[in-house]
Amino acid sequence: MKKKYRTLLFDIDDTLLDFDMAENAALEKLFSTMEGIELTDTVKQDYKEFNQSLWKMMEQGKLSRERLLSTRFTEFFKHEFGMNVDNDKMSKKYLLYLAQGHQEISGARDLLEELHKQSFELFIVTNGIESVQTKRLADSHFDTYFTNVFISEQTGYQKPKKEFFNYVFNNISDFENDKSLIIGDSLTSDIAGGINAGIDTMWFNPRYKKNLTKYMPNYTVHSLSEIKRQLNN
Repeated sequence: MKKKYRTLLFDIDDTLLDFDMAENAALEKLFSTMEGIELTDTVKQDYKEFNQSLWKMMEQGKLSRERLLSTRFTEFFKHEFGMNVDNDKMSKKYLLYLAQGHQEISGARDLLEELHKQSFELFIVTNGIESVQTKRLADSHFDTYFTNVFISEQTGYQKPKKEFFNYVFNNISDFENDKSLIIGDSLTSDIAGGINAGIDTMWFNPRYKKNLTKYMPNYTVHSLSEIKRQLNN
């Protein structure tokens, strides 16, 4: 990497914090409060696929955040179990449990510690729920490494929309596109967003997934320790 960056924009979920583990724990706690309903591996997978499809639709502007949150559990339990549930009550419980999950991706703390000591300016850019992401960052103590945290719920737009990044750039002093890099695991959110916004992109791909999208990152890494090496080359 010959280019020297100053501003690093980090995604949270499955880049710094393990969303899959947090989601599993939250679902287990949620289902434990419901009599006669078992959280099998199939049910868990069905929920994850359903939930991911909703967030993809939101990224594409086909579904509002409000509708996603206000109907997610009603629709899932109706389809999966033929049950009518109170979405608001269930959503509050689930988000409370989800906010308790701050398991770290391997190498995340070492990476942030090292970058923080250097001349990089670190920022968070995430599509998550504000109350959930803020607590997870605080409980992991990752928040201490970042100059600012930008959450789509605050900005009014979500990644990959250019408006989200315009908000971010306008709120970073002396921001320069050519000295900025976004780092994240999602091709359709982080990498697409960075490309839309005119900044360089780094795809964190620990599972060696094939890129089946049209979005080509400037760099691809398979571990967080690789990021440190790349940035210091």
